[in-house]
Amino acid sequence: MTFENSKKLRIAFMGTPEFAVPALRALHAAGHDIEAVYSQPPRRAGRGKKFTPSPVQQVAEELGIDVRVPVSLKTEEAQTEFTALDLDVAVVAAYGLILPQAILDAPKIGCLNIHGSLLPRWRGAAPVQRAILAGDEATGITIMQMEAGLDTGPMLLKSQTPVGEKTAGELTDELAQTGAKLMVQYLASTENYPPEVQDDVLATYAKKITKEEARLDFSQSAANALLQIRAFNPVPGAFFEYDGDRYRIHSAEIVNASGEAGTLIDDQMTIACGAGAIKPNLLQKAGRPKLPLSKFLNGTKIPVGTVLR
Repeated sequence: MTFENSKKLRIAFMGTPEFAVPALRALHAAGHDIEAVYSQPPRRAGRGKKFTPSPVQQVAEELGIDVRVPVSLKTEEAQTEFTALDLDVAVVAAYGLILPQAILDAPKIGCLNIHGSLLPRWRGAAPVQRAILAGDEATGITIMQMEAGLDTGPMLLKSQTPVGEKTAGELTDELAQTGAKLMVQYLASTENYPPEVQDDVLATYAKKITKEEARLDFSQSAANALLQIRAFNPVPGAFFEYDGDRYRIHSAEIVNASGEAGTLIDDQMTIACGAGAIKPNLLQKAGRPKLPLSKFLNGTKIPVGTVLR
């Protein structure tokens, strides 16, 4: 991406997952002085469970930017180091740590967040997944001024995106690119975007996704099962269990069939729901690769009439 920017700002970037990477790259490309990047500490990942830096840390190191990975920002030492950066603004995108008031107050423009919803709808940790699960027709990005409350601050700039049939992974990637562009746009001319106070009456909360929540509920309609499959793709993966093993369904379609909810009603993996039925297109047994239905059926036999949970 190429950006033109009329103001060169002293910035701290604070983010952790892939969602935050486009914004970091965009701010760097726009010519801002990124004084430091803050990210969560490396976590164990992969089969070897080796400590792996976050996607944001990896990109920051690639760009030659100083990276800091404090466990908390609540200590006096962390806050003193942050204040010493003498920042114009801190840009936050899915950082994952609470910012104490001393951090929020340190930059001249304050701390600005790239949030993956059209606030005040879906404040909280999982706005993309919650929008899909709710069947929302549209979501988007909100650039907002951070304050002590959870995603309650004034809104500065918004962009709407249709949800369509996208998975959470696809929608998150799209929103990440939008958020990067909006943040660069905002910082280029902050005076053109007066803050808009959120209407708390319209607020909804996007609580964190739990793994058990991704268990497919076949007692609901086939349409709702598809919402689960899209919302939990790629992680944690919508699943059912059979004979002690967990099976994830990564994509499926609604078919014109019926039966007792959760029952496998034919040898093509058609699963009856509370209303209608679904036919998986892409499945994955725990510990195995993803497989299209035809290849999956070559190696896995689940008897017709089995009730899946």
